Amino acid sequence: MSAVERSSADWVAVVVERATGVAARRISVERRAGHASVRTYWRARWDDGGPASALVMVLPPDAPPEEIGKGGPTGPAPFVDVQRYLARIGVRVPRILDWSQKEGFVVLEDLGDEMMVSRLAAGDAREPLYRAAVDQLARMRLAADAAPDPDCIAFQRRYDHDVYRWELEHFLEWVLAAWKEAGMSASERHLVDRCFDEMARRLAGEPAGFTHRDYQSRNIMVLDGGEQAVIDFQDALLGPRQYDLVSLLRDSYVTLDQQFIGRMVRRYLVVTAGGGGAEMDEGQFREVFDLLTIQRKLKDAGRFVYIDRVKGNPDFLRFVPVALGYVREAFLRLPALADLQAVLSRYVPELA
Repeated sequence: MSAVERSSADWVAVVVERATGVAARRISVERRAGHASVRTYWRARWDDGGPASALVMVLPPDAPPEEIGKGGPTGPAPFVDVQRYLARIGVRVPRILDWSQKEGFVVLEDLGDEMMVSRLAAGDAREPLYRAAVDQLARMRLAADAAPDPDCIAFQRRYDHDVYRWELEHFLEWVLAAWKEAGMSASERHLVDRCFDEMARRLAGEPAGFTHRDYQSRNIMVLDGGEQAVIDFQDALLGPRQYDLVSLLRDSYVTLDQQFIGRMVRRYLVVTAGGGGAEMDEGQFREVFDLLTIQRKLKDAGRFVYIDRVKGNPDFLRFVPVALGYVREAFLRLPALADLQAVLSRYVPELA
């Protein structure tokens, strides 16, 4: 451990002492993986007969949201705000033991290391895991629809035309231009811009409600007994009902077949209707689901290349083919976008 890390670890131990009352000298601290985030995570352990660990998320108070958006609160505050809201409506989230916007930290209940993706990799049956995740998602949206909170940051920002367009531009900038080193002709760019604008307008016009924004296998913790908890919700906003379902079922970290995806989409509709929500036409719902797949996974592919080129982390490049494969499948279900697919696939053959 470097001198800087030792200094940080000492500070984390003091922060945990303040949150728990356990003396800092009895607390051991280790740094945890943070994926591509600007946040850093530390696990603090001790042994006093009670809960013996906590997780500390460190985020500079001026660090902006990591997802593309239109600004807003920075640092830990959005995480704390959304956590409090989700806890109020009955969603299992990590408890907050202490936090400080000024110092840039949140001390959290330690939920362990078992993510949904790691349980899948370990050989757990996917059907029960996905049923539980789909059911939880449907209940979360129903509860949020029944109890919206205009004071929560998630209800003060939304997926609008500009945000969808910025994310699609992210794909053109980082996959097509930076990764493929390609440039479209003026007529091709005109067609792509027109199609992207129409896509953004269509999606922005869908009924909007609470949307986690990154409800996927790395952000669902599997607890003892099989209960699932939700993390990484600080970028929540208002968006289409299908968005979080796309994040889950078109997850770049897991490859799911079309038959399974269709079955889980139908389950979501049944659970939603059974919980008092609207009964939705499966065909219309699936059309928006596929359109959001194209928008979301093009953005994801761009984000993975961006993380490599700008943040110097190539680990996510291996997920680009999965993301583009999901886009290709969605194009096949939306023949009206054949011209867009034809242009993009000239430069990104993975979409052909």
